[in-house]
Amino acid sequence: MSSIKPALQEAVLRARAAVNSAVDRRWDNDPFGDRPHATREEYLQLFEAARRNRSDKIAEIEERVGYAVESDWLDELALHTQIVKKKSELCYDHGRLPYSLLRERIRTLDAGVVSVIETGTARGFSAICMSRAIQDSGVEGRIVSLDVLSHRRRQIWNCIDDLDGPKSRAEILEPWRSLSSRVVFLQSDTSYALPRVSLGRIHFAFLDAQHTRSSVLFEFDVVASQQGPGDSVVFDDVTRSDFPGVVAAVEEIEASRPYRVDYVEVSPRRGYAWATRTS
Repeated sequence: MSSIKPALQEAVLRARAAVNSAVDRRWDNDPFGDRPHATREEYLQLFEAARRNRSDKIAEIEERVGYAVESDWLDELALHTQIVKKKSELCYDHGRLPYSLLRERIRTLDAGVVSVIETGTARGFSAICMSRAIQDSGVEGRIVSLDVLSHRRRQIWNCIDDLDGPKSRAEILEPWRSLSSRVVFLQSDTSYALPRVSLGRIHFAFLDAQHTRSSVLFEFDVVASQQGPGDSVVFDDVTRSDFPGVVAAVEEIEASRPYRVDYVEVSPRRGYAWATRTS
């Protein structure tokens, strides 16, 4: 009889793993297509336009908190992970903001190791920016980043690296290996995996996965359950015209959770917010 319970637990774990694997496999189908989206010259032209698209409002935040990511370094990372062919204007200020806010959080933190959660890894841009913030602060840290896309599977990503053939995210980030080594990249839907990630305490989070009200609130509440006073959550795409669900979720958090919410709008179609726990 004593072996029944362990056997049942093992069966449950196997069933969960099978479900998770099935969910993950549906994304292993070249979501960005099977060939490059642009020529090298087109990607470089997009890059030149994007690098000039820097927000003065983000610069004001950088000046206020006293931390700003090094521009040339950010540009090189963005060239490989943020410059894509799409209809809307390119902007990679969402690397600048979490870098500065995470450094500010680390400065006020009384902990041996800083713990960070990210949802929506994509090509790894913001994860590497936050890893750079940890490195530049001279502390130990760990980042867990979740996405439905595999870290190791080679595919087309709609970026300049596609011109060398399909690559994995790990290969795209190889030039930043010392920073990516601080990140645990998990392939899974956040609704399944996020509640199973336990860091003891989450000092900082960047939420940029699904953009519905319910999914943002779900991710936030999971993170908030592991946060204390002073810990922060940054939200991408807080833009009413394009992502009303994100805006609705952030407004609900501001009204009903023990967090102070700050907003910054860098353009009519690009905004961010961050929530700081007050109690």
